Amino acid sequence: MKAVEEVAPTVGVTAAAEAVGVRPSTIYRRRKPPVLGPRPPRPAPPRSLRTEEIDRALGHLHEPRFIDFSPRTIVPVLLDEGTYIACVRTFYRLLAKFGETKERRDQLRHERHAVPRLHATAPNRVWSWDITKLRGPCSGVVYYLYVVIDIFSRYVVGWTLADREDSDIAKELFEESAKRHGIPRDQLKVHADRGSSMRSLTLAETYAQLAIEPSFSRPRVSNDNPFSEAQFKTLKYMPSFPDRFGSIKDARTFLVEFFAWYNGHHRHSGIAFVTPADVHFGRATQVVQARQRVLDAAYARHPERFSHHAPCAKTPPADVWINQPTTALVLDAPARQ
Repeated sequence: MKAVEEVAPTVGVTAAAEAVGVRPSTIYRRRKPPVLGPRPPRPAPPRSLRTEEIDRALGHLHEPRFIDFSPRTIVPVLLDEGTYIACVRTFYRLLAKFGETKERRDQLRHERHAVPRLHATAPNRVWSWDITKLRGPCSGVVYYLYVVIDIFSRYVVGWTLADREDSDIAKELFEESAKRHGIPRDQLKVHADRGSSMRSLTLAETYAQLAIEPSFSRPRVSNDNPFSEAQFKTLKYMPSFPDRFGSIKDARTFLVEFFAWYNGHHRHSGIAFVTPADVHFGRATQVVQARQRVLDAAYARHPERFSHHAPCAKTPPADVWINQPTTALVLDAPARQ
């Protein structure tokens, strides 16, 4: 290492270190060994304010006449009075150091809403509903379509069409749907967005009478009610869906045919291309088994056409979520209970 120190002034520390096979940082550490024990206090920079100057600056900032002034205004005022202590940025640093910077304007603060998490493992456990507009025969005329869908089976359990949005209409729809499907008390959860009809007192009383637990989407979160939104998209992207309906009677006739097709004939991609009615009424297992027998026969005839393994018919999901938590949250859930 002595040889390195001798040649370092001539060829440089890096070249000298490479010549003897050591790192340049090793040489620098040898030159300045570590200090043992507590380090001495760092000297204050020469440009920093002294303690009495800091107190003087804070005294000006705390003056009643400057209560509504920012440092950008205070510094020029002090200059006009023949006083200079520090620049504007230093005044801001002093305020931040002593925790005296904050937003003084009265700003709107949104309430934080919990993420809705709903889990369904069978039909009639979680329903989702929403209202969409259908255009009438002329501008300004719209019809309101109320649709309630089971998120597990994607089965439309109830719907109605009206010329207005009204909580009383929603109340009748839920009473009729719950009665038709024989919903027992304390079994069903109903999810919706935060529209006026969804959060009305009339509907809340209906939920209480039927022992239904309500759930609501977060404000300004578009994907908290995905099943109802997807169902409306299926409706409005139908090739036969008209740009306008001639009357509410025409719209109702179209919807009767549509929901009969949707529930009983539509192969839904979210439930392994089984119809919602098959899942809702427990026929999905037989449909999947029948498909599997067809696939088994095809594999027996031509196994060479299936390069990896024998084909397997897809099955509908065993559970369905709205905002499924992460794996960590699912594993920790029992511990929190």
